Amino acid sequence: MAHSLAFLGSGRLASAIIRGLITKQLFPPAAIAANSKTGTTAEKLAQATGIIAEPDLARLLGPAEVVVVAFKPQSLATSDPRIAELCAGKLVISLLAGKRLARLARSFPAARNLVRTMPNTPAAIGAGITPYCAQQPLTDTDRRTVESLLGALGQFLQLDEQHLDAVTALSAGGPAFLFEFVAALREAGIAAGLPADVARQLTYETIFGSAKLLAHTGAEPEVLRDQVVSPNGTTFAGLQVMAARQFRDTVRDTILASTRRAEELSRD
Repeated sequence: MAHSLAFLGSGRLASAIIRGLITKQLFPPAAIAANSKTGTTAEKLAQATGIIAEPDLARLLGPAEVVVVAFKPQSLATSDPRIAELCAGKLVISLLAGKRLARLARSFPAARNLVRTMPNTPAAIGAGITPYCAQQPLTDTDRRTVESLLGALGQFLQLDEQHLDAVTALSAGGPAFLFEFVAALREAGIAAGLPADVARQLTYETIFGSAKLLAHTGAEPEVLRDQVVSPNGTTFAGLQVMAARQFRDTVRDTILASTRRAEELSRD
């Protein structure tokens, strides 16, 4: 049976999608083929999952109806020129950070449709959120395909491309900002006199439990915050410091700076 889904690249996100598709029985392994720059990554993924490792571009792309572009974004400019012709008439889904639809159209001018996505790192364990946008309105069949692929990474939502730079800052960059906060919380616990291992455990479990509570209740974070705070109590004292140091303004400026940089990087 010829494969119907081809991956240009076999890195972490490609692997996460492929494993998710197979686990959810949305595609059998024999229907998926992939390559990689050196061939090693694709071979290892094939051995682990049963997909096809196919280094030859014509044999990789020829039978496929859908092509997922999963190599490094900087490799787009130097990608094999044969890819444009081999992707003619196919649905092309890009995982390339910062590459706008107009730029993708120059590399895949004859694709039947182009889809730009912006996964985040939790996608590697199926816990991501992946916004996407399409060059043209998606057919029902192509929409199901796109959402099946992105569903293997976690949740997804369709947005206008004008929002993708802010998405890059908030959901794609957000894990880094959150991890920095987690590290700061851990260090603060140590500064308050806790042993390092205790501060680490308390910090991680507090973050994890709080996120689960937020997801479970569906409440606004301010509501859950206020459930912790007693008038003139210990949490109130800490929140006063955050307000005085303009914590929310700092977070806002962080996201805006990241958004501006995303806009600059996507102008090519």
